[in-house]
Order: sequence, then C-alpha cells, then structure tokens
Amino acid sequence: MKLGAHISTSAPFSETINRAQSLGCECMQIFTNPPQRWNPVAIPKKEMAKFVDLNNKANINPIIIHSIYLINLASDNPFFYEASIKSLIDDMKKAAEIGALGVNFHVGSTKGKKFSEVIDKVALGIKTVLTASEKPFLILENSAGAGDIIGDKFAELAEIIDKVKSPRLKVTLDTAHAFGSGYNLATADGLEQTLAEFEKFIGLNKLVCLHLNDSAVPLFSNRDRHANIGSGFIGRQAFERIINHPKLKNLPGIIETPGMKTAEEQNDLEILKSLRK
Repeated sequence: MKLGAHISTSAPFSETINRAQSLGCECMQIFTNPPQRWNPVAIPKKEMAKFVDLNNKANINPIIIHSIYLINLASDNPFFYEASIKSLIDDMKKAAEIGALGVNFHVGSTKGKKFSEVIDKVALGIKTVLTASEKPFLILENSAGAGDIIGDKFAELAEIIDKVKSPRLKVTLDTAHAFGSGYNLATADGLEQTLAEFEKFIGLNKLVCLHLNDSAVPLFSNRDRHANIGSGFIGRQAFERIINHPKLKNLPGIIETPGMKTAEEQNDLEILKSLRK
C-alpha cells in the first residue's frame, strides 16, 4: 500500500510537494480551498504549473483533493446547496489541472429528514458536479453516523451510486468513521466481514482510497474522533492487517492525524511503513 498524509497547502501552493517529500509521503491529500469557507479561492496559474513540475520529479501519486467541510448536497437551503455544488466543481477543475485522482467529500446531512426524501437532490447535485468536469473522480467518503449525517452505512452510499450511475463516482473508506458506525475493523473477522459487506453493496472496484485513522472512540459510538495509529480502539495489529490485505494493499492509504501535526504525521507514517510487508 502506498502511504501518505494530508499535507498543508499554505502559500506558496507549490511548496506542498516539498512538504510531502520531507514527510516521506508516497501519496497525499490536500485542500485547494479553505475548509471552513464557502468562496473558492484562486491559486495562481504559475503556482499550479510549478506544483505539477515539482511533482513530475517527486512522483507523489495519487494526489487526492479533500473538499471543504461545509458541503451538504441534501440541504434545503438554496444557498448552501448551490454553494456546495460550486465548491465541488471548483475543486474538480483544480484536480484536473494538477493531475489529481479526484475530489473526496462528505455528502452532508438530512437535517432530520428521511434519507429517501433527500437522495434525489443528492444525486442531482453529484450529476451536476460530474457534468461540469471531465476527468477526475468524485469520491464519496463514509461517515461515522453522528446525527443525521449521510453515508455511515455502505448501503446508503450504494443507493447514491446507483442513482447517479457514473463510473467516475468512487468511494474512500475511512477506518475511524467505519469503526464508529459499527464496522469492527479491530479484529481479523471484522475486517473480512466489512470488506464482504462493502463488496456486496458497493463493490471493491469502486474503492480508490483508504483514510487510515485510528479511533479515539469505541465501536458503534457514531462519533468522528481520530486517534494516532496504535493509540485508539482499532489498534496497531489491525492496521497491519488492513494495509497488507490482498484486497487493499494496492490502494493509497492517507493518514489524517488529530490536528494535522507534522511530528505526529511523521510518526504515524513511520509506524505504518514498519508494518508494511
């Protein structure tokens, strides 16, 4: 498994490649827009070109863009819905420009409605984003299931995929989110059962990335709380099984340490690399 981390894109944008290299990343995830802001920001064309040039030498691959955290394709609020689509389209265009694999995003929240009441709106939003961009993947991420957040169960993500019917709609599996929503990745049997359920509902051919995060909260907690590798409820042995699993080992694995602290990212990457066979 290729291993990497979420890397800061603070200006200058092209310096992201050097940051990733110094950390020992073989792949990486980035923001191309401030995660807590609606309005997309322009990245200078010169910086985009320099980023690509530097990575032609560094060969950090794949690169995945993570959308802003405000996305909600199930929102009843016209501003939030349209702004979500606009932000995703901007990320997808930037993904195409830098040669990224795609844009990873959280679908949003039903805000008290039934999933069946919002799925058509979600599917329309995704189709709009895909139509406005030609090449990159749009990548659904599973959730931990807090409140009315969409996508804690594979069956829910599968319904969205079935509605959209696009080969460019893929999935990221976040280990901490999956654990929080009841998929017991901490045990060998639990890992096999999780992969079997993923194959049944979604298909492992749709899985393009893993977020390798330990969980600071127990199984079925329905809470999104990341922990450093080996210091949470999933545990070091489980990550050894995950990164070396025959059905997963050819995928990129991205760590998202609590607070994105460089020293902790480096330590987590070193642990995972030591577990890789």
